[in-house]
Amino acid sequence: MRRLLAWVCSLLSAIGITACDYINVRELQPGVSTAVEVRERFGPPHMEWRNEDGSTTWEYSRQPEGIECFMITIGADNILRSIDQVLNEASFARVERGMNGDQVRRLLGKPASSQFFQLKQETVWEWKFDHGNSTGGDPMFFTVSFNTEGRVTGTGRYTRYRR
Repeated sequence: MRRLLAWVCSLLSAIGITACDYINVRELQPGVSTAVEVRERFGPPHMEWRNEDGSTTWEYSRQPEGIECFMITIGADNILRSIDQVLNEASFARVERGMNGDQVRRLLGKPASSQFFQLKQETVWEWKFDHGNSTGGDPMFFTVSFNTEGRVTGTGRYTRYRR
């Protein structure tokens, strides 16, 4: 039964339905769970990041409709080290002027969208981080602006008001 639930959850997450993330995160245990168990529950990662210590961080972004991005670190021994939901104030504060797109993606995962603004000559990436629970139903987004050299020039946030 447990294996069936894990399979259904990984199938749903592969097509962008994140209802099972809460269950998956609770049942995986850092220091105990294996890389195989993580893949069974979350499916294949959207991106794999190699770390200096020999570990690998797997990116599981729920953008554009979800509000989470899980960075799951697997040790060189194939044992789960940590699960971090990175779309939060602490991660947003780590984005600095001069960073490139790879560095930002490493922090926040794949953005919900990317748009180039011709007049300003800048590209803006955005991540949905709140469905609207804190604003009475209007979703909130975090943005990162890049210049034409692909370097961060600033960050911001906005609420997409529904009419």
